[in-house]
Amino acid sequence: MAQRRGSALLIAVPVIALSLFLVGCPKRPATTAASAPAPTGSPTPSAAAPSTTPSPSMTPSPAAPSTAATTPPAPSEFRATDNLKDVFFDFDKYDIRPTDAKTLDTNAAWLKSNDNLVLVEGHCDERGTNEYNLALGERRAKAAMNYLVAQGVQASRITIISYGKERPTCTEHSESCWAQNRRAHFLVKAR
Repeated sequence: MAQRRGSALLIAVPVIALSLFLVGCPKRPATTAASAPAPTGSPTPSAAAPSTTPSPSMTPSPAAPSTAATTPPAPSEFRATDNLKDVFFDFDKYDIRPTDAKTLDTNAAWLKSNDNLVLVEGHCDERGTNEYNLALGERRAKAAMNYLVAQGVQASRITIISYGKERPTCTEHSESCWAQNRRAHFLVKAR
């Protein structure tokens, strides 16, 4: 009888240890940190609604005043301008590439000479779940916003929103098309 308990214990311990290891180590998406410094202020948490239809994640600038009377303008109030160019991202990344940093420098210079509010939209390609792409799109928009703030654009003028994979510019199923969809897009609104 004691021998049965001993052999059952020898089998049970490794099975329990393996189970705890697998449950305790969830996989995290592979991403890299944004290369621009974070703006000052407390971050505003945002979460995608757990519904069957994904909704965009909209977050006001962290440095914006946090009073009940101060709400960011609706995305429909912003308009496209030829003066601000999109920046693009590598697959599953949200770091600013050197060529896109030059584009953001040009965007920042224009924004500093104009007193417009800016909406930074984060977009992804079609690969990945809705929830994952909404979060990645938000990180891309924040990376672009942080870069603009580091270049001297007031954070209180910037609002970010993530559309994930819901608003592609190209609908083909190829890498060249997906690369066009992995972007931060800029819209403006007069104050």
